[in-house]
Amino acid sequence: MTVQSSTIDPLHADGSGQGILTQSLLITGFAAATAVAAQVEIPHYPVPFTLQTLFVLLAGAFLGPRNGALSMVLYLSVGVLGLPVFSGGGMGLMRILGPTGGYLLAFPIAAAIVGYLISKRAGLVWALLSMTASLFIIFLSGTIQLYTVVYRDWAEAFSNGFLIFSWWDLLKLSAAAMIYNEISKRWN
Repeated sequence: MTVQSSTIDPLHADGSGQGILTQSLLITGFAAATAVAAQVEIPHYPVPFTLQTLFVLLAGAFLGPRNGALSMVLYLSVGVLGLPVFSGGGMGLMRILGPTGGYLLAFPIAAAIVGYLISKRAGLVWALLSMTASLFIIFLSGTIQLYTVVYRDWAEAFSNGFLIFSWWDLLKLSAAAMIYNEISKRWN
């Protein structure tokens, strides 16, 4: 059964019934929330543990594929342009070219995937599966970047770029899916 995203919850800012101002505020709000989440950090070399992916997943779920991706493009753009929105107050193009760049560059794609998949079906299990697919894209991109710029060894890149974050991101994935599911149920 296919469910339109506008029937899952009215918070979707995919253009269905919402004005440009509302959409812009939601896009900006999720970009800002991602920036704040980046500052909640547990230091770890070469990539810290943060809360960013929680908001990447929620942006896609609530804003839909286009606006979810736009919120993450906005987040990345202000960081590259010099606002300290990346982990540890980082900024600039070097963050994109460095060890964390693969994860960061995958954020818009991941938000778009979540938004697209969630628009197809309702329910907690579907939200979990949709968000898992998006996290896999983030991990894959991050691991490839770590291999390229830090380790030059696939086993080390996989261990330090994928496996080490799996328990942390499992918690964020569960939280994001439950938050989305509960809010969407209340707005149906």
